[in-house]
Formats: sequence, C-alpha cells, structure tokens
Amino acid sequence: MATIKKPEWIRVKAVDEEILNKMKSLLDSLNLHTICESAICPNIGTCFCKGTATFMILGNICTRNCKFCGVEAGSPLPPDPDEPRRVAEAAKRLGLKHVVVTSVTRDDLEDGGASYFASTVREIKNVLPSSSTDLLIPDFKGSIEALKTVINSSPDIIAHNVETVPRLYPTVRPMANYKQSLKVLRNVKELAPHIYTKSGLMLGLGEKREEVLEVLRDLKEVGCDFVTIGQYLRPTPRHLEVKEFIRPEVFDEYKKIGKEMGFLYVASGPFVRSSFHAEEALEYVRKRNSK
Repeated sequence: MATIKKPEWIRVKAVDEEILNKMKSLLDSLNLHTICESAICPNIGTCFCKGTATFMILGNICTRNCKFCGVEAGSPLPPDPDEPRRVAEAAKRLGLKHVVVTSVTRDDLEDGGASYFASTVREIKNVLPSSSTDLLIPDFKGSIEALKTVINSSPDIIAHNVETVPRLYPTVRPMANYKQSLKVLRNVKELAPHIYTKSGLMLGLGEKREEVLEVLRDLKEVGCDFVTIGQYLRPTPRHLEVKEFIRPEVFDEYKKIGKEMGFLYVASGPFVRSSFHAEEALEYVRKRNSK
C-alpha cells in the first residue's frame, strides 16, 4: 500500500538551530534524556526553542515494543540513582514553572521505576518549591504499591495514556492492556482525588469515530480530568503506517464533545501531545477555580 502523503496542515515550522543546540548541549552536559528526542516528537523544535522539555527518566531503552513509539526497545541498563537530582538541576537552570517528567517502561524493575518518579518529584520541589509537577507514568503492571509510591510524592498531575482504541491494542500496544490503563487512572483518582489525572490518544491508526467517543466515555467514567488528542505521525519506516490524516475540524469536534462530556480541559489538534504545552491545562483549571 502506498504511503499517504502528508496534507498541508501537517507542516513542522522551521526553528532556530542555535537555540535548539543550546538546549541539547544543556541536556547532554547533565546526561539527560527527553521524550522529545527519543520519541522523535514533531514538537521538539517548538519546545526546545521555548526553553522547555519533557524529561525522560530511567534511561532511554524501553522494555516494551509499542509499534507507534520512536523510543528504542531492548534490555536497559540499571537506573542511575543520581538522575532525579540532575533532572531537578536542569529544571532549575531552565527556570521551569511546570516540570513534565515521563519514563521508558521498566518491566525489569520490581517497582517499575516508581521510586525514581517519586525521587524526581522530591528533588524538583527541593530546588523549585513553587513549580508544579506533571508525571506521565507507565502502568507499573497494575501495581497499587508502585502507584502509591508515586502518589505519595505529591505531583500536581499524574498522566497515563491509553494511546488508542481497544480494538487496535494488539497491533499498536501488544504488551499493554486497555482495561489496565483505565484502572491506573481510576486508582489514582480513588487514592488521591486532589491530584489531577490526564490521558491521551492518537488518531490516524485506523480507529472509527464511535470508538474514539467510547474511549472518551471510558476516560470520563474513571474520573480522568484532562484529555489530549493528537495525530499519529510515523517516527520511522519501521513503525506503523499512518492510515489517515485527521482534518483539523474533526479535532475541533472532538474537543467540543470532550468539553460537553465534562472534562476539565481538552486539547485536540494534529500536533497535540500529552506533554505539549502541558502547563496550560493546570493554569486553565486554577484560573477557573479562582473565580
């Protein structure tokens, strides 16, 4: 099957290479990884040039083999105990007010890396006490204890992405489970109602409209607060092909529907990612609550 040509609304803007290289130099000097680089995110230029990044802890090798993700899969090295401190140092140097942290999936670790998420939050709060923290976590194989470890560090947002519709899991996320991902979000809300929860999904992998709406209903039912909806873009020729480029007006429709369903914040558009402009959701609900 011929590869679908990218439409005119899928165009990545040129960026200032000098600013981009400065950010890369800072990250390299602290031996840190970002999902921006490792997942070949289309927003890397925009984020780096704004002086923001989504830090990726626990190394840059994932123990799972999701067919949409640009992060390398394989056997990872042991975690670096100094990594949380270096993430906090980078956040301080960048003057971040909202720090987003994710990780590779580490099924090889007893707690899935939960203790490293918690340590990272504590280190960030130590050097940037007024900043907010936004964690995009794996499913920890459903472990409640691992989830409690993360919750006890008191992040402002805990995100876990469902990524796609249940029917496509065997192809898109063969080592994950849709119901387990929903349970992660439900458990966060039940254990810590004050922590905002967030999830995201990609479109363009062959899902149907009603399937997307069903995912939104499922997310609302487990108490998810924020939702992000974006276009799947193929990282490399080794990954799944794009089945469809969703038109901007369709993303607008999903945003409207999500708001009507009662989500506190919905971001929906071709370049939307769970960590892209992540601080906007928190700012939006805080301003609304202060009125």
